[in-house]
Amino acid sequence: MRRRHLVIFLKAPQVGRVKTRLAAQIGRVRAARIARRLSEWAVRRLARDRRWRTTLAVSPDHFAAAGRWWPAGVPRISQGGGDLGARMRRPLVTLSPGPVVIVGGDIPDLTPALIEQAFRLLGHHDVVFGPAADGGYWLIGFARRRPLGQPFHAVRWSSRHALADTLRNLRSGLRVAWLPQLHDVDRVEDLDAVRLPVSAL
Repeated sequence: MRRRHLVIFLKAPQVGRVKTRLAAQIGRVRAARIARRLSEWAVRRLARDRRWRTTLAVSPDHFAAAGRWWPAGVPRISQGGGDLGARMRRPLVTLSPGPVVIVGGDIPDLTPALIEQAFRLLGHHDVVFGPAADGGYWLIGFARRRPLGQPFHAVRWSSRHALADTLRNLRSGLRVAWLPQLHDVDRVEDLDAVRLPVSAL
């Protein structure tokens, strides 16, 4: 049986260890508070939706068992070692059959409607991207009907090349679909670009 899987990548909102680029601009405590509110916002909106099964992929790994920031009843797994590509590939090869959509926990404009749209696109495409304004992507999804290959090989993460590098790695002939461009939150300027008021963070 093929099941829809939504995987939300989250980093424990520890002061000094999260949102470091933002912290350099506004301070570590406020950056950690923003990271916590954003992750809570994402989980609250997405994790209880019965149209898919949500799994939280958390870092550092020990918080998969003892994280106090996320609700009970939502499955958690550790992200594991390696770069972001290695960590994103892990659920793609370990979860039960069915399409997998991966998002971060720092996209204020992310909605259940967009997740549903991604899964619908995977009904007749192999890969779906939600491009980010900084050259990366806020969502990637795979139908997993064909071999994955190495989509994350040598991707220049946290750069304007991340999306282009991933596209270059895709196997020839794969059908790619697109969602609207959104902003994630890495810098103060990103807070100005999203609809969620800064006061709510």
